[in-house]
Amino acid sequence: MTQITDAKILILSTNGFEQSELERPLNDLKARGATVHVVTPDGEAIKGWDKDDWGSTVNADKALSDVTVSDYDAIVLPGGQINPDLLRVNKDAIALIQSFAKEGKTVAAICHAPWLLVEAGIIEGREATSYHSIATDLKNAGAHFEDSEVVVDQGIITSRSPEDLEAFIGKIVEEIEEGEHDRAAA
Repeated sequence: MTQITDAKILILSTNGFEQSELERPLNDLKARGATVHVVTPDGEAIKGWDKDDWGSTVNADKALSDVTVSDYDAIVLPGGQINPDLLRVNKDAIALIQSFAKEGKTVAAICHAPWLLVEAGIIEGREATSYHSIATDLKNAGAHFEDSEVVVDQGIITSRSPEDLEAFIGKIVEEIEEGEHDRAAA
């Protein structure tokens, strides 16, 4: 088990992330003592989407190609419509998510980010939630959809929207502190 104060967490994102869905986990998890790195496909800063227009820029700590899964306890995937739609066609991003899942590490996706779990092939047979507009996508991928603020299935955390961030972040901490999860059977 890893205490949150000793945890290393990766936030994977690109342009168009929902501002609060990256910044709240980044700031809240750091405030609880975790080391948190923002990772982007090219290691460059990314621009968020804040409600109905472009938001603030967030600097990257690393490029996707510089990440080693064994260095981290969890991966957090912010939503927004643009960010996960761009990442789900990035083979390296999908391979990274698959590696986190295969290693039994905590995988957390909010809002539209469960699209990435669908693309990674790790949501079938699992309890999950998401932003209401992609619920059918999750169901079609074989997830057992539940309209709840946060759903956890063997260390895979999903949440609906920015209104659910407190519960989402709380579950990230809880799942990291539980340790690795056996995902042999979904």
